[in-house]
Parts: sequence; C-alpha cells; structure tokens
Amino acid sequence: MAKSRYADATKAARRAAMSAHKVTAAANAGDAVAAAQPTAGAVAEPARDARRDELTHVDAKGEVRMVDVSDKAETHRIAIAEGTILMHPETQAMVLQDRAKKGDVLACARVAGIMAIKRTSDIIPMCHPLLITKSKCDIAPIAPTGTPAEDVPEGWAPARADGQVGFHVLVTAGVTGKTGIEMEALTGASAACLTIYDMCKAVDRGMEISEIRLLKKDGGKTGLWLRGESE
Repeated sequence: MAKSRYADATKAARRAAMSAHKVTAAANAGDAVAAAQPTAGAVAEPARDARRDELTHVDAKGEVRMVDVSDKAETHRIAIAEGTILMHPETQAMVLQDRAKKGDVLACARVAGIMAIKRTSDIIPMCHPLLITKSKCDIAPIAPTGTPAEDVPEGWAPARADGQVGFHVLVTAGVTGKTGIEMEALTGASAACLTIYDMCKAVDRGMEISEIRLLKKDGGKTGLWLRGESE
C-alpha cells in the first residue's frame, strides 16, 4: 500500500528534528565541523543537558515506540500534579451546596481522578501499564477574591490574584516500578477537572480548565524534581 503524503511529511519532519538534535549536541561538544552555521539574527540559547535533547519515544528512524525498561531498576516513584477549573461564583456555590442535578460533583470528580491514574496507559499511547501503589485526588474550593490568607477556611485553596473562583485539584500518584508516574498524575488531574466540567456544564458552559502541571516527581535515575527549582 502506498504511503500517504501525510505519513511521508511526518517522517520527514521527524528526521529533520532528529538531525537538528544531533547538530546541537555536536556543537555543544565542540565539534565545529558538525555544528550548523547560525542564521542571521539567531539568538544564542543557554547550554542544555544533552540527555534532555534525546526523545526516548522516538527511534533512530524517527518512528514512535514504547521505551524498553526491562534493564531499569525498580524504585519507589511518586508524582504530584495539579489542575484548576474556574467558574461563576454561583456555580461554585451550587457544587458546595450539593445542588447539581447530576449528584455529588466533587465525589464523582475524585473517583474520576483516581480511575484515570489507573487507566493512563489506555489513554496515552506510549505509557506502560503500571501497578499503582498510591492514588489520591484532593479537590479544594478556591476562596473568594479579597479573602486574607489567614481567613481562608480549612480545606479551601487561597484566593487567586485575578479574583476568579472554582476548584483546585491536587493529585498524588505512586508506584514501585521501572518507569515514572508523571503522566498518571497529570492524567488524573485532567480527568478530575473534566468531570467537574461535565457535572456542571448544564449551568455554566464557560468554565475554564487551566494550569494542569507537574509539581513534583521523585525516584528513578533522575531523582527529585520540583517545580520552581532549576532544572
């Protein structure tokens, strides 16, 4: 069967990207022959860890693959991710007063987050199925604008600088295994936010999901990583 133009273009783009990575690595090693000539007006970028320039999910031919982790040591790994869903104050009040027609919004969202952690490999193509050892999803309402930090009720998230309210999701995922669990934590945070949207969309379709991001990972070869610290 003839390959589609899209497939050919995609492979060509991957090969070009890999070639650019090799040129960058050669330049960092001081190989003036292999280094690409800078273009006019190009801005010099800070030196990077060469390991970070390797895409482990792409093979030498530019094809995607699942990484072989058979030779890796099993270590305890943990990842923490967060997410935020913003909404009208009336929608937040509806959720907190348990008036949503579909039922208990936050309970459903917590279960969704935990389920998503366990089923991430069914959603993200190159993720390994993992035997999850820890799966937790906490959801806190965001305090109204102008609420001093000392007056924020227990179990609530601090008020935002932009004055918007909604819910803050914090997901923790753990495993003892050969590969990391960052994607599981991120998928759990995303699923919890999406579930809140689904439960409330009948009254507030303008809700906004944002700030889905990794806060911490630990374990494995790279050890501890914390958001806000130098990478």
